[in-house]
Amino acid sequence: MTTRALRCTFPLLLAAVAAACGGSSRAEPPVASAAITVNRPRVALGSPVELTYEFKVADGAAFDQDYRVFVHFVDADDELMWTDDHVPPTPTSQWKPGQVVKYTRLLFVPVYPYVGDAAIDIGLYAPDGRRLPLAGTERGQRAYRVATVQISPQTDNIYLTYKDGWHLAEIAGDNAGNEWHWTKKDATLAFKNPRRDATLYLDVDGQTRLLPSPQVVTMSIGSQTVASFPLAGSQEVHRIPITAAQFGAEEKVELKIGVDRTFVPAVVTAGNQKDTRELGIRVFHAFVEPK
Repeated sequence: MTTRALRCTFPLLLAAVAAACGGSSRAEPPVASAAITVNRPRVALGSPVELTYEFKVADGAAFDQDYRVFVHFVDADDELMWTDDHVPPTPTSQWKPGQVVKYTRLLFVPVYPYVGDAAIDIGLYAPDGRRLPLAGTERGQRAYRVATVQISPQTDNIYLTYKDGWHLAEIAGDNAGNEWHWTKKDATLAFKNPRRDATLYLDVDGQTRLLPSPQVVTMSIGSQTVASFPLAGSQEVHRIPITAAQFGAEEKVELKIGVDRTFVPAVVTAGNQKDTRELGIRVFHAFVEPK
């Protein structure tokens, strides 16, 4: 091949590579604009934060399949820290031109070794990795910068101790950031008294499929019941208001989490599971947020 032929072919190869990697194409109009609103400008590591997503579907846009939303939190050097990738509540195959799709998700900020300003990039992608063009500030590979937030140290939070009645922490084999503790029949969380009204966030699930009916969780401080609810079986976040009076006058608060019945996986599955522990409920996150 001649030098001139190489010069002509090389740009075509670059264009093909960019298209294969989901790079932008000027010939494709944006299918929507995207925005994220964070419910607070500063969030501490380990704390809950609400993200409100808003997509304004472009006139004439059409979706040939259901796309996922990717959400990347990047540090000051544009290095990826964590994600909130998800399927939108209304599938993209049902989005209509001119429609505004808006929804809110609760995210627990991972305990990541970083504090400082973080940016949030967003995009839409297909199961095969192909990305769609959006309106906005593109950062490359059809990722669009839509928000910023300040990450503060975990020490800004109230520290919770898993005191009595807990099994050792477990981590998902395919995601080191997905950690949980199983309770026994009763388990205790201990923490410094905030001495004001607060909200307890409890991110939990049960095992309805292994039991004849949902487990009932009761939360108490001393002799006071502060909450009671059944578990649906899937992972769910409960927001439990607790008043300063319910926390009491002691320097330390001991919050008891009780379940009406436990189970042993090896027993209820007739030996299909080998786990012989007595289990209550699975707790992914517990967080006390003073008002």
